[in-house]
Amino acid sequence: MTKSLRLTMAQLNPTVGDIAGNAAKARDAWAKGKAAGADLVALPEMFLVGYQTQDLIAKPAFVADAMVHLTQLAADCADGPALSIGGPMVEDTRLYNAYFTLQGGKITQTARKHFLPNFNVFDEVRLFKSADIAGPYAVNNGARIGHPICEDAWYPDVCEAMVESGAEILVVPNGSPYFRDKFAIRMNTMVARVIENDVPIVYLNMVGGQDDQMFDGGSFVLNRGGQLALQLPVFDEALAHVDFDLTDDGWVARTGEMAVLPESLEQDYRVMVEALRDYMAKTGFKKVLLGLSGGIDSAIVAAIAVDALGADNVRCVMLPSEYTSQGSLDDAAAAAKALGCHYDSINIAGPRAAVTEALAPLFGDLPADLTEENIQSRIRGLLLMAQSNKFGEMLLTTGNKSEVAVGYATIYGDMAGGYNPIKDLYKTRVFDAARWRNANHRDWMKGPAGEVIPVAIIDKPPSAELRPDQKDEDSLPPYDILDGILKMLVDVEASVADCVAAGYDRETVKRVEHLLYISEYKRFQSAPGPRLSNRAFWLDRRYPIVNRWRDPS
Repeated sequence: MTKSLRLTMAQLNPTVGDIAGNAAKARDAWAKGKAAGADLVALPEMFLVGYQTQDLIAKPAFVADAMVHLTQLAADCADGPALSIGGPMVEDTRLYNAYFTLQGGKITQTARKHFLPNFNVFDEVRLFKSADIAGPYAVNNGARIGHPICEDAWYPDVCEAMVESGAEILVVPNGSPYFRDKFAIRMNTMVARVIENDVPIVYLNMVGGQDDQMFDGGSFVLNRGGQLALQLPVFDEALAHVDFDLTDDGWVARTGEMAVLPESLEQDYRVMVEALRDYMAKTGFKKVLLGLSGGIDSAIVAAIAVDALGADNVRCVMLPSEYTSQGSLDDAAAAAKALGCHYDSINIAGPRAAVTEALAPLFGDLPADLTEENIQSRIRGLLLMAQSNKFGEMLLTTGNKSEVAVGYATIYGDMAGGYNPIKDLYKTRVFDAARWRNANHRDWMKGPAGEVIPVAIIDKPPSAELRPDQKDEDSLPPYDILDGILKMLVDVEASVADCVAAGYDRETVKRVEHLLYISEYKRFQSAPGPRLSNRAFWLDRRYPIVNRWRDPS
């Protein structure tokens, strides 16, 4: 009779700090695994407390609470399959990122993370201690399992040591956040581990949004030789029962579900939708509002919000001044109508006149300049925040990555708000995403199908409309040039000389570099937003606010 192992993979969405709720999710997954005859039910890295917890994990009472729930979870799941789940562990005053296996009512095995990531959004060296490599353990049917924890599987050492110690299957729990085109990197890395060690790998990743990060799931199983045996979808919670058979050559996973993964623009759009949806749900907000200007940025944010929350939970507000064109008024109204969300209009002429009158004794005969333009933006921010307070709606900001990079946004004005869905989306990709959304509809979208962003908005030249006949290109390079330079300076840390060698005008590059550096203080105070690239503003790129250095090349 063939020896077999049934593993239940629980690709689920935890909430940071909701230890009881996360334990309940684990308990439910275990019950489903038990009903399906599983030998082992596995959940992702740090699932019990959520990920990333940042400095919350350094609070002793938090870790103690997690251990109380872990002990209870072991007791609740005593009669059935083993349950493996990630969480914190303190041992000899040292804090570890640990992965526990619960069997027979107690904790029977503990793996501690060896390689601690300390780059991009990760800061684990500051929080955890590196542990010795754990050995494998046997589940009920005798299969020996090793648990390299996330980063442990990105280098050969831990997997190799576990297999040399007798591991026959590697089950890798992950809290791996999304960035564009990361999946291929993960897959290639795990294939390398399989080839090196000649054992199957189960790559189990969590899903769900946490602040600026989106965990995209996409869990998979690889057989020896790097052959794909199972692929779970990205962004969706999923439970899969994977059967392994013991052959003369070792354990082999039977072929299971093969989800098709979307292309990168669709994944970016879905990250913006799911990240907002989770941010709202996990913070307790139900409704949002945003200033709808008739421009492309606010239009796509409105579409994202409706797709995430439904039209009934999104309110768009037009705040026109004397510089607002009739075209913008028409376009904003058309966008709100296409999405089916509530639309209000508040003219800012009166408040602007009052502010101008109040400042007149101080400003005297000084000529109008950027000051007066920013007053308009800040009046809009004031009026939108007042509505947020009064109606309990979270205000969304609408600045794209290009604007956020060079400071082409007004602090305490259009930067006011609680979340920015397009914070890591360059302007040129905003246009691409808008065209994609008009042409595509998916079942995870709560908004309507069809043209939800009027073509007139996509086709017209971008403008802040803060003075007569203003266009963005009056004070910025064309967006294709600006974004090309920013991708080099920000995303790959290229030098000015590198940009010039790529064909960009040196004077333009130096001006963009200057704007990038002097805008750091604005980004320091900006709303969070979903990370789409591996060089997003905040944790990926941490620059000083005070900085006199400029690239001499």
